[in-house]
Amino acid sequence: MISADILLTALSIVTLINLVRYITALRSLIFIMREAHPLLYQQVDGRGFFSTHGNMTKQVRLYHYLKDKEYLHHHEEVFINKCSKVRELFVLTSGLAGFTLLMAFMV
Repeated sequence: MISADILLTALSIVTLINLVRYITALRSLIFIMREAHPLLYQQVDGRGFFSTHGNMTKQVRLYHYLKDKEYLHHHEEVFINKCSKVRELFVLTSGLAGFTLLMAFMV
């Protein structure tokens, strides 16, 4: 029988891998955003997004942009596809993180 510690460790590793995938996709979205949607790039502080002095309210602006699927009105397919991928990875990573946290308290 598999122990709960091994399952929790495996779940944590899967969550960590998906978190890295999400951050990588977000970085590439911001890179694409610079050319495809310069106004949004400025609104979300694209240059300082991952810095320690990044403005949280500007980062929340990108969250709401993706949550409300505003990118569907954009004219560039690459940008739409990247936004969709980042949104899906965010939902997946958030769900996995919540589930991992729940399982950690149950074990």
